[in-house]
Amino acid sequence: MSPRYAPILFGFVLSALMSLIVSGIATLRTAGLAEDFPSLWLAAWLPSWFIAFPTVLVVAPFARRLVGMIVRAPAGEVR
Repeated sequence: MSPRYAPILFGFVLSALMSLIVSGIATLRTAGLAEDFPSLWLAAWLPSWFIAFPTVLVVAPFARRLVGMIVRAPAGEVR
């Protein structure tokens, strides 16, 4: 895969993992360790991921700029 796709692939993986974890915690808090927990989790995760992936792609450049404004560059490095 071409390196030019790295930001999209990163957003894909990041959004998948984050939405999986967050939906799992939310589902566990709501339903407990019910017998159908895995199916409830999957039903919560997939729609969350469909929202999280494009959101990460749109928000990531803003987050990078914000972090760039907060963090100082090492001495001698020009931004």
